[in-house]
Amino acid sequence: MKKSLLLILVVLCASFVPPKKALHRDDKTLLLTLLTDTKANLLKEVQGLSDEQLKFKPAPDRWSVIEVVEHINRAETGMFAGEQAMMKEPADSSKRAMIKVTDQMIVSGVEDRSKKFKAPEQFVPKDDQSPQQTIQNFITKRDEVIAYVTNTNDDMRNHVTDKTPMGPIDAYQLLLLDAAHTNRHTQQIVEVKNSPNFPK
Repeated sequence: MKKSLLLILVVLCASFVPPKKALHRDDKTLLLTLLTDTKANLLKEVQGLSDEQLKFKPAPDRWSVIEVVEHINRAETGMFAGEQAMMKEPADSSKRAMIKVTDQMIVSGVEDRSKKFKAPEQFVPKDDQSPQQTIQNFITKRDEVIAYVTNTNDDMRNHVTDKTPMGPIDAYQLLLLDAAHTNRHTQQIVEVKNSPNFPK
């Protein structure tokens, strides 16, 4: 799991003043808003698309809309599992002083599609399910993450991992990264839909 988490962060992070507070209500509200809004935005972009449109590839080396959704699913599954593993370790507030990236740096950096990266093999879509099942998988996993954030009293700010290329981040920031990653690839879906040969 640590290897998977590291690979996700290698792919997503560019060059990113540390936050000082433990998780407060405003933190939870922001995270829930991002998780909910990015879910809604992705579903809006795929709503009403035919199987032909969902499977259209702008070029042989480009992903289709449904492959992008599957990639989001695979990455989210890995990130949420990574966050849950972090929460099983002892909280250590002393590690917060090591965090050098702000929440905004993470969100902005991941959402910026001017920088492209190659996905690790385990997050490359396999296209082995129906488009409808792939979309439902996204809904199911995102609802699980939203329910966790809504109901948890976990001290996400004081569970810190240093196993990332950007240095230490806390568990809350990992879930922010998850939401931002969804937005990053929703932008990619829009790019596919705007391709000249996208089926009408």
